[in-house]
Order: sequence, then structure tokens, then C-alpha cells
Amino acid sequence: MDRLDNTVRPYAWGSTTAIPELLGVAPTGEPQAEMWMGAHPGAPSRTGRGPLNQVIDEAPERELGTRTVEKFGPRLPFLLKLLAAGAPLSLQVHPDLEQAREGYEDEQRRGIPIDAGHRNYKDANHKPELICALTEFDGLCGFREPLRAAELLAALDVDSLKPYVDLLHAHPEEAALREVLTAVLGADPEEMAHTVTEAAAACARLGGAHAPYADIAHHYPGDPGVIAAMLLNHVRLQPGEALFLGAGIPHAYLNGLGVEIMANSDNVLRCGLTPKHVDVPELLRIVRFEATDPGVLRPEASPDGEEVYETPIDEFRLSRFVLPEATAPHDLTRATPQILLCTAGSVRAGEHTLAPGESVFVPADEKAEVSGPGTLFRATVIA
Repeated sequence: MDRLDNTVRPYAWGSTTAIPELLGVAPTGEPQAEMWMGAHPGAPSRTGRGPLNQVIDEAPERELGTRTVEKFGPRLPFLLKLLAAGAPLSLQVHPDLEQAREGYEDEQRRGIPIDAGHRNYKDANHKPELICALTEFDGLCGFREPLRAAELLAALDVDSLKPYVDLLHAHPEEAALREVLTAVLGADPEEMAHTVTEAAAACARLGGAHAPYADIAHHYPGDPGVIAAMLLNHVRLQPGEALFLGAGIPHAYLNGLGVEIMANSDNVLRCGLTPKHVDVPELLRIVRFEATDPGVLRPEASPDGEEVYETPIDEFRLSRFVLPEATAPHDLTRATPQILLCTAGSVRAGEHTLAPGESVFVPADEKAEVSGPGTLFRATVIA
């Protein structure tokens, strides 16, 4: 197995302290948003044999296993991250596999450069993802019931929001949510900025269920995404709890530290809370306009101590081991590739001792014995 040297991405929304505290190093004063573990060409993990993407490219069946290559092709199907949000991320949604393929092929035909600011589809893959909280973690996930969203908006007593409240009362669920989101994103920017300012003041005054939206508005003053965010469920995860974000589900992470795993894709359609491009027509084509329960996941324990976060997709499988001291090593050998990440204590993985934030890549069928005391996350695939 290979010890990984991983890149930390300094996105503006990142926490300045959460990842350094986990790693036991001094903060730099700059935001440290995501630590990437995997073979994504944008920031591949480094190994003693070279960048992980090159290691896999040179011998995909040896590194990934025959079953993984046959099912997903000669690439690592997932990207594992430590994600540390110090401010809200953009409100966003991801396409399903068919939508991603169609969108990518269309933009390729139209000659839109991959790095163009207005490009939506950077690849032809979908991007389901799972976030597991290491600290208390706040996020937005899926639409509220329209009547509940109407109550939240009505309590602000802002005149310019009353038409949205009426729409949420007057139409069937799908039409109500679609019409209100369309109206919010299509409103005159100056008028919407004034509405958001009034709404933010009311949220701060009311507190309670409105408090998260006052904080969002503080970070994104005048952004129409503040009103769009009030259509969504607010979720607070406790450590060990997780959320699965499937295609078409609008979401945003607000604050906290977690382990995130996703299919290896960059496809994001943004709804707001961002200075980046918002393609409203394409967004409205991708969003699933239905009220959903956020569906907080808790791991399901197996007899061998593995706690699995069950999801409906095969590109990744995330599980956790809480390893006590002075027990026989756990044999984690699999016919699929793995990344093992320590998040607490001290974990022995083969010849490597892992401190919090340290990780290893385990090729398919490579012997993998681990022991504690510590907490270990295991990322692999179902093949």
C-alpha cells in the first residue's frame, strides 16, 4: 500500500482552522477548504511511485482490479476529501448520468472550452456524493414542503416576498417550487438585492429557524440564492451522521468538518450563493422539483465492526471502523481499490502508522491489515 501526500485546496469558503487542527499543525491564516485523496487529475495524491493517477494509468488492472476496470473503466471511480466549510458553499445541483453525457456532448459540439467560466459540464459523468460529519455540520438538502417554505417566508413580513408565498399556496407541489425558484432567479437584480437585504434583517431579528439564512445573507449580501435557500431543508448533522446527495437534489454545505466522497466528476449547476456563472435554463432542466426528506444516514454495523453508509450507487462505498486498542488486526483485503483515512487516534495500516488526516492507497487484492486505537474511514467501490 502507498502512503498518500495530499493537496489542500484554499477555496475562499474554507475554514482557516478545522483541517490544521485535525492534522495537528499550525494554521496558516489562509482558508483550507478541501484535502483531496485520489487520482483526480486536478490534484492527484502523490505516492512514492509517482502521482496516483499516473500509477493507475500505467497498470490499471493491477491497481484497480479486473472487476473495477470492467465496470468503470481504467480510472479510480471516486474522489475522497476532507471538507472544512467556514462559510456557505454555493447552492448547487448535480446531473444524472444521462444528463451529464448529453450536456457534455452538446457543449463539446458547440466548441465551448473546458475551462470556460460559462461551461456547465466538465466531463460526461454524474456526481453523486456523500458527506459524513466529523464535527457538528450544517447544510441545506432538498426542497421543503411548499407550505412549510411559505410559512418561513411569510414570517419575514417582507412585501416583495408575498407573491412567492401566494405561489407556494396556490399550485401543486412541483409547479409551486418550479415557479418560485424561476421567479427568484429571474428577478431584477437590483430589486432582488433590496428584497434580500430586508429578508436578512428579518431573519436576524426572528432567529430560530430563520437564523441560518441570516448567516448565509451575511456572507452573500443581496444574492438571490439567499431566498432560494429558504426553500430548502436545513439539516444539522452530529458527528458520524451523513447525507447522500443524489442527482437533481439542490443542496449547500454551510459549516463544519466532514469526510466527503463522490463520483469522480466536476459537473455542478449553481443556483446562487456564488459569483460564478448561473445557467438558469439548464439548472431548471436538472433540478428535481419535489419536496424530500433530507434522509440523515447513520452507519449500519456489521459483525466484523465495519460501519457502512449505505447508498444506491456503486462508484463509491464509504465505511468506518472504530478500532479499540489491543485487539487482533482487522483484515480489510478486497478485490477492489481502497483509500484508508485516519480521523482520530493512531491507526496501523500495514507498515504505515497513520495520524489524523493521514491516508493510504491500497491496490486491489493487496494485503491490508489495520489496528488501533483510532478511527478509520474506508473508501472503495462496489464491483
